[in-house]
Amino acid sequence: QVQLVESGGGLVQAGGSLRLSCAASGRTFSNYGMGWFRQAPGKEREFVAAISRGGGTINYADAVKGRFTISRDNAKNTVYLQMNSLKPEDTAVYYCAADYLGYSATRSTSAYDYWGQGTQVTVSS
Repeated sequence: QVQLVESGGGLVQAGGSLRLSCAASGRTFSNYGMGWFRQAPGKEREFVAAISRGGGTINYADAVKGRFTISRDNAKNTVYLQMNSLKPEDTAVYYCAADYLGYSATRSTSAYDYWGQGTQVTVSS
């Protein structure tokens, strides 16, 4: 079991940047592959980025590749999502998720065992 708390969301102009953080507690953080997902009103939750337990494998959705960077600091039990060159279509609630003993950076929602409550990101035009 792990508790996940996202932070860092907010309002930003198009072209701006935000850094999201996801703090984990309750279990050994290095046992979890970590992912970021997002959900806009009326749409299904979609994959954004994922990172493996040791950070050696990273995957990005095509829509964010080149603009977003996922990273993790296992000593701080935290995963980050640096978001640059933000677009209005990036507006969504962003969720972090934990995949227990996940060795790969999976894109599949169903692979993740624990989810945070989300943080709102709003990008104005």
